Amino acid sequence: MKHLFKLDPAKNLPRNSVTKLIHSGTDGFIIGGTDNLEIEAVENLYELLAETDLPIFLEVSDESMILPEAEHFLIPVVLNTENSKWTHGLHKELIKELGDFIPWKRITSEGYVILNKDAKVAQLTEAKTDLTDEDIIAYARLAENIFRLPIFYVEYSGMYGDPEAVRKVSEVLSDTEFWYGGGIRSKEQAAEMAKYADTIIVGNIIYEDLEKALETATIFMEKTV
Repeated sequence: MKHLFKLDPAKNLPRNSVTKLIHSGTDGFIIGGTDNLEIEAVENLYELLAETDLPIFLEVSDESMILPEAEHFLIPVVLNTENSKWTHGLHKELIKELGDFIPWKRITSEGYVILNKDAKVAQLTEAKTDLTDEDIIAYARLAENIFRLPIFYVEYSGMYGDPEAVRKVSEVLSDTEFWYGGGIRSKEQAAEMAKYADTIIVGNIIYEDLEKALETATIFMEKTV
């Protein structure tokens, strides 16, 4: 996968817009958000995407994000926080409650480093965002070599990140997939980050300018022509 759209169930998206996203050339979808999450809204969005054969990932930040029929679940592990609630605390409590029923083969964990101090997710998780490139690289190596996480996700959450930092991270990962998300609002920015990250995630621009969002998926189609 090179490109994923991330959809927030707390935000309204017309059916015809979802149809355009499905046929954009993207490789799949993440359903996820930070606040105002309700199971009914998650179900409605999942149903809108049901016409596609592309993978649909539910990013479980809250119990409302759990749909039994879903094929793929992402479990965020925030690495750059000192609040253990967001590294393993909530995870343990959910496992304690539902462990016998968790479909482990459908679950993928992702090591998050959140870098926009003004983002809701940074404030919620108490993420330490004033990191040097060396700090981010150390987290990447921690994710791959200590925790053996399948995904390392650098998330600027609404703010376009530093391409040089992203490049440096890409050079130290070999087995762990490198995902980048944050502030991609144009075809050019998508292409820039796609040079380094295995997968880019496009989110906010979907709700600001759908046509520009659709263009971010076309760069991969063009490379195959």
